Amino acid sequence: MALIDKGSTLSTLSEHAPLTVELGCGPRKRYPRSIGIDAIAYDGVDIVGDAMEALRALPEGCADLVTSSHFLEHVPDVGSFLDEMARVVRPGGRIEVIVPHFAHPYFSSDPTHTHRFGLYTFSYLTEESLFRRRVPGYVRRTNLQLVKVDLIFKSSRPFYARYAFKRVLGMLFNSSRYLQELYEENLCYLFPCYEIRYLMQKVEP
Repeated sequence: MALIDKGSTLSTLSEHAPLTVELGCGPRKRYPRSIGIDAIAYDGVDIVGDAMEALRALPEGCADLVTSSHFLEHVPDVGSFLDEMARVVRPGGRIEVIVPHFAHPYFSSDPTHTHRFGLYTFSYLTEESLFRRRVPGYVRRTNLQLVKVDLIFKSSRPFYARYAFKRVLGMLFNSSRYLQELYEENLCYLFPCYEIRYLMQKVEP
């Protein structure tokens, strides 16, 4: 599938500084000034086509932030995408990934979901000193440092009381790494969170 660069974005990257690249942005970008990449030509999408091919079309170190929300759970090879995101982001820049937590009550209903994510998923893939439990580093990227992991609790409308309760749960469990680990090991199916957010920074390997 050939890329469609709707506004000649690839030739005018310097006009977007500081540059944010948003993968799988859908019809509504989370960052309004970002370069949106999606396989469907929604109004807000700047580059239409395969996300990996779009990333490869971007120059090395051009972006301050590469972000995706509810995207990586659909791709066949998370590591390959992470490598390409790291190539595109500048040293000191950041990568943000939001995906469903493995306890999300609707996760298994979607047949296009191919990967599950928990607190430690990116501890395997990046350098990390957030958590006490150490994990094997046989696929670790030494040029990426995991700097933050947040559990995201929410509820759909019109369940406002439930939403408020879950916001309180989020503030509680994200208040310390110990409580995050306690939650995931013992309470995640009793109080399921919907999403997990990872923030990584590109460093010198």
